[in-house]
Amino acid sequence: MSEFFGNYVAPISLLKGKVILVTGAGDGIGKTAAKTFAAHGASVILLGRTTAKLEMVYDEIEVSGGPQPAIFPMDLNGARIEDFDNLAEAIEGEFGRLDGLLHNASLLGQRTPIANYHFSTWQQVIQVNVNAAFGLTKTLLPLLEKSEAGSIIFTSSSVGLRGRAYWGAYSVSKFATEGLMQVLADELEGVSNIRVNSLNPGATRTTMRASAYPAENPQSVVPAEEIMPTYLYLMGDDSRGQSGKHFSAQKR
Repeated sequence: MSEFFGNYVAPISLLKGKVILVTGAGDGIGKTAAKTFAAHGASVILLGRTTAKLEMVYDEIEVSGGPQPAIFPMDLNGARIEDFDNLAEAIEGEFGRLDGLLHNASLLGQRTPIANYHFSTWQQVIQVNVNAAFGLTKTLLPLLEKSEAGSIIFTSSSVGLRGRAYWGAYSVSKFATEGLMQVLADELEGVSNIRVNSLNPGATRTTMRASAYPAENPQSVVPAEEIMPTYLYLMGDDSRGQSGKHFSAQKR
């Protein structure tokens, strides 16, 4: 069952002093989330594979008056545990802790029957959407433990709750994402201040959405800015005590 906080109104200082890492921060929902978190006071660490895109987001945050962000380029498709260790060392050296982690980066893969699915594409989607999220989370947990109230958000999908034809590795990866969230939340319950939840953004005007639905009119789905209330709720202290749950950013 999904929780809905899409009508949440965040105070402008909600995330003041918090350090938040956003993956896939160069475009789409990740870019909007990073800018939104910064606008509410967070020091945002921008992680993505394209440095030029991250630099543009960095500049937009600085121009808007947000706290100085940080950039950490990483291609999650080829990332190894050593890369995650280097990231953790950099965050600890610069900030000393981590208050929030938004797993936003995802690959769509192919929209095709399982019988026709390319094995190499399957591996790439599972690597980015599942393995990298696991590796990042495992490596960054000690830094999140240093926060008074750490928050981890895994990006979910409706096709990760009920399988749908032709969604292949993407659907399977989101089922795995839900499982990872639930296992981790159960492990941390009662022994940690870290809360762990999943969030389905719903139909949103992004490049990935356009790839999945090429015939769809982009104006028929909401821009990423309109789904930010739930992201803010889950990252802010108002969601303390909420863990192990699935949230939807839009009403169905």
